[in-house]
Amino acid sequence: ATGLGSAFSAAQTSSVVGGKQKAVTFNKLMVNTGRDFNPDTGHFRCRIPGAYYFSFSVGKFPSKLLSVILVKNGEEVQAIAYDDYRRIGRKVQSQSVMISLKEMDTVWLLLQQNPQYAVYSNAGPYITFSGYLVYPKLQPTSYLSNHLSSPGLYYPDCPPQAEPQSTGQEAEQPQSAFSVARTSTFMGQSDGHHNKPPLTFDVEYVNIGDHFNKTSGLFTCHFPGVYFFAFTVGKHPRKAVSVKLMTGSGQVQAMVFDEDTSKRREMQSQSLMLQLNRGETVWLYSQQDKRYAVYSNQGRYTTFSGFLVYPSAETTADRTGL
Repeated sequence: ATGLGSAFSAAQTSSVVGGKQKAVTFNKLMVNTGRDFNPDTGHFRCRIPGAYYFSFSVGKFPSKLLSVILVKNGEEVQAIAYDDYRRIGRKVQSQSVMISLKEMDTVWLLLQQNPQYAVYSNAGPYITFSGYLVYPKLQPTSYLSNHLSSPGLYYPDCPPQAEPQSTGQEAEQPQSAFSVARTSTFMGQSDGHHNKPPLTFDVEYVNIGDHFNKTSGLFTCHFPGVYFFAFTVGKHPRKAVSVKLMTGSGQVQAMVFDEDTSKRREMQSQSLMLQLNRGETVWLYSQQDKRYAVYSNQGRYTTFSGFLVYPSAETTADRTGL
């Protein structure tokens, strides 16, 4: 039966050394709404097309390198969790991204096939993987009358008085979501300017409503409400990292920081929810002076996502004026 949603959250309580297997698999399943996730293969298969938010955390094995990539279908890279600090210690790296999926698209975590790499876990667990459907893609009505994959959109057997409802609640609900990545490094320049220019992005996974401008790096709120934001930034070898989530005229809401300037690449993550008003802007600011940098490459270390979780009550009425 087609479920109303799709969500999974899984954990792995054992370590895996690279080379033995390609995908991170899971031995503990907390949630599997719609049964779209297979813990034994580690594969999530899309049943309901739409925009999905994925997040994962992986433990770094002592004295090994860490490299785990979220991939789609074959091996299309979406984003990476990476740490090349070979010290004895254990730690955890996280990454998240929102992507648009079609029916039968498959998403999984790719391990580096090399014994220098490993992921660490124990009963902790250090390794987790979650994903859920944030916004189902609205299908043309004719399609839906044959496949009732999305709830409440179109019921051919409904009595005539239900006709106005045939567009469904989801069509009425305002939608706003973006997810972007950088594929190049940003270096602080120290040119003494006092404004806080946003970090810009060159890869766009999702931009529902077109409320994020990757050239300016600014997200502008069109529908007042509660938004969830998450970002991950790569640390450049020999540079510190300091990135702040800013709103309005430069209010800091949350930040990541790492002042370790030893020669290594790793990453820092942060997430939070904000109540936004129409016209408010949100962006990431990376410290400008030369000691700081944000690292990325085609592996996509640096990502930024946000989406509307709960629209404010007045939004629906407001929308007519948009």
